Amino acid sequence: MTAATLFRLEDSYAHAVPALSRPWTAVKPSAPALLLLNRELAGELGVDPDALATPEGVDVLTGQAPQGVPTLAQAYAGHQFGAYSPRLGDGRALLLGEVVDSEGRRRDLHLKGSGRTPFARGGDGLATVGPMLREYLMGEAMHGLGIPTTRALSVVATGDPVHRERVLPGAVLCRVAASHLRVGTVQLAAASGDETTLRALADYVIARHHPEAADASSPYLDLFERVVDAQARLVAQWMLVGFIHGVMNTDNMTLSGETIDYGPCAFLDAYDPATVFSSIDTQGRYAYGHQPAVAQWNLARLAEGLLPLIDPSTDAAIEQVTDVLRRFGTRYDEVASAGMAAKIGIGTPDRKLISDLLVLLRDQRVDFTLFFRALAAGTASALFTDPEPFERWSARRERLLPSDRAAPADQMNRVNPVYIPRNHRVEEALDAAVAGDLGPTIRLLEALSRPFEERPGFEDLTGPAPDDAPPHVTFCGT
Repeated sequence: MTAATLFRLEDSYAHAVPALSRPWTAVKPSAPALLLLNRELAGELGVDPDALATPEGVDVLTGQAPQGVPTLAQAYAGHQFGAYSPRLGDGRALLLGEVVDSEGRRRDLHLKGSGRTPFARGGDGLATVGPMLREYLMGEAMHGLGIPTTRALSVVATGDPVHRERVLPGAVLCRVAASHLRVGTVQLAAASGDETTLRALADYVIARHHPEAADASSPYLDLFERVVDAQARLVAQWMLVGFIHGVMNTDNMTLSGETIDYGPCAFLDAYDPATVFSSIDTQGRYAYGHQPAVAQWNLARLAEGLLPLIDPSTDAAIEQVTDVLRRFGTRYDEVASAGMAAKIGIGTPDRKLISDLLVLLRDQRVDFTLFFRALAAGTASALFTDPEPFERWSARRERLLPSDRAAPADQMNRVNPVYIPRNHRVEEALDAAVAGDLGPTIRLLEALSRPFEERPGFEDLTGPAPDDAPPHVTFCGT
């Protein structure tokens, strides 16, 4: 069995933009063992999950099977914490190939932790079990919440030790994405000064992700506008569920509008816009409340890269992209306001009511996820140490509700999750998995697969960590 008998792999990106990737080969694991396989996702890709679970299938999932399509390390640049890095790329990852799935969508199969590449920048190119399972968990959680996201097809233990602060078991993740094209990909093409490569990249992005732009009077400006719109909607969806990406560098922002690279990510417990979980974000650049502004900043870097394609006059191009970029805030506010109105059960957004609620939640450190389900149930006042300000707010909300109170409650429960990947539960599951017990991870995945449906047996997964628990800190996992 080879990759070709499992997947019909293609390499359209390498043919369209050959300058932005390098053929490379994955490291062979000494004792590969399948830890998790996303059978639902395998079905979407048109492959038999039982075949993927065989030793030959596991070889494919670690990049070992011979195939006609070469594995590739993709090149890109990017701003990391605001500082430009001219040469990043897939330092520990390889593009296994592209698959046209059962619905006709072209999707990347991408390995993570498959060894050093020419872009490794001194790293060992390896990954460990814990962070790869975190990416699997987070991608499935976001998918269950209906938020555009990359997803993991598999996690395979390599049988090889990986040296970090301590020796940890190694792993390779196979990730499925609409593509791995990023703002940083455009930045690298633009910085090269080769307009032919930049144009080829932009044309490929249009054809693959935003084909409507091809018919616009200014296709590259229209492409930019579509990416701006997709990212405004995406970040608004993050904010509505309390998700913190943690490392919103420009090389971690996709042109497709999917969430990518679940490193130091986490979900809010108590609502606070200043919340940061990442160990490396010491200045709070990527705090929860900063995410919309950072997204707009990243999109400005995309605009800079596209300027030569938009208009021969740099001044004219800047004027056009600036006008589009200004619409990010409007589009974000539309999606976020409508989403918050749905979360509190009112039909039309009331910005003052929403902003006053968020102040209340922040001031009394109310759990963000628990609050909205409790609001639908009529028990939210119990979450406040001082209920009186909430009761005054609640009376204002009551005036906006229909006479039939059951309808808003049902609608609220369809958009407000019961289950999110609570930080302490994720850490417990990953610690158990590293020690050899995948049970807690599998149980957490089951709860997260249907996050809006309250089910018996998962009650312990709904609440935050105890008050005396240490602060939650996440790491990049590199």
